[in-house]
Amino acid sequence: MAIMVDFPTRPGIPPSALRLLTEAEQGLADAERETDPGRRFAAAYLCALRASAAVLALRGRPHRGRSRPTSVWTLLASVAPEFREWAAFFAAGSATRASVQAGITRAVSPRAADDLVRQTGQFIDLVRQAIRGSRR
Repeated sequence: MAIMVDFPTRPGIPPSALRLLTEAEQGLADAERETDPGRRFAAAYLCALRASAAVLALRGRPHRGRSRPTSVWTLLASVAPEFREWAAFFAAGSATRASVQAGITRAVSPRAADDLVRQTGQFIDLVRQAIRGSRR
């Protein structure tokens, strides 16, 4: 069940960016409680995707005309260069996430899942600062 939070509208911050950030924060809390490493990894990765989408909603997407679909990580590195290393980090986990979604969970150890949850939390903190200008 998603909890809807009504944020005061601040000039220049799209409501979609705030909504995506909230979804990432709430999803991370769920990922922290998940006991299955594969589901924990996938949930944390989804939270990172939502946080990235929040940055894209804030900064806008570069216009490319009629181009092919582009990875959120590529877009993030393009519109927010300060997140380039994070984009590369999460892009490197894309294949593992795809494997987990396909039901191949042996690729994720409990430690790998814990590490991704922790790193996703750090990433969300940075995104929160970029969007709201404050820490948790």
